[in-house]
Amino acid sequence: MTDPAYRQVAAELRAAIERGDYPEGSVLPKLEEIAQTYGIAKQTAREAVAELENEGLVEPVRRRGTVVRPVPARQRLVRARQAFRDERGYYFDPAAQPWIALEQPTVSFGPAPRHIAPLLGNRPGEDVLIRDRLMGRPDTRQATQLATSYLPADLARGTRLAEADTGPGGIYDLLEQMGHGPLQWSESISAAMPTPREAEHLDLPRGVPLLRITRTTTSPAGIVLEVNDTRMSAEAFEIGYTLTRHPSAEAAT
Repeated sequence: MTDPAYRQVAAELRAAIERGDYPEGSVLPKLEEIAQTYGIAKQTAREAVAELENEGLVEPVRRRGTVVRPVPARQRLVRARQAFRDERGYYFDPAAQPWIALEQPTVSFGPAPRHIAPLLGNRPGEDVLIRDRLMGRPDTRQATQLATSYLPADLARGTRLAEADTGPGGIYDLLEQMGHGPLQWSESISAAMPTPREAEHLDLPRGVPLLRITRTTTSPAGIVLEVNDTRMSAEAFEIGYTLTRHPSAEAAT
């Protein structure tokens, strides 16, 4: 089924923003110009821009127009986490350990999103290896999360990292076998509104945001080898952890 015209135009504009054609703080073309460029009605152009506003990519600014929003700097909240391992390789959440890939992974080379490229040290529009997976429950086949890995192109091109089937242990075992281990990981947690594709895959009701876990994989020398962007329904999942008492927090007597 073909997407409505406004969604097709929104996808074109979204891709242009991710490529850096419209950098942060720049102004999108006026609705009349968008309509003329894509051969659509002005109302359709308005709906396309509204979709980007709902995603938080752009915002209307009085006397300027529709401005590309900057990716905000976030304060990082550290939480205790561990890396685990089973016969399939490394995993990071015991609750999600049984989940499997519901489809064959999609593997391609292309630019990383704006919030991922700086973590890899990439310039806007620079190619990386992109590995997309839809994960879910093996019994019900219900989708639970989208997990996308971004790896430097010069690291992955021509290796098994760029193949759909990376073999036992996945990309982390491959990276360690390639001499980049022992791997180290750090994570941050944030939220975002889903794209139409994300909402469709995860069956999200309108207005439900994504819970986003961004995991960075580094070598012992601190070289970034991969950034993993895991998205799931913020309505269906939450992050939990145990609080422990710091020595400064003595019990009241």
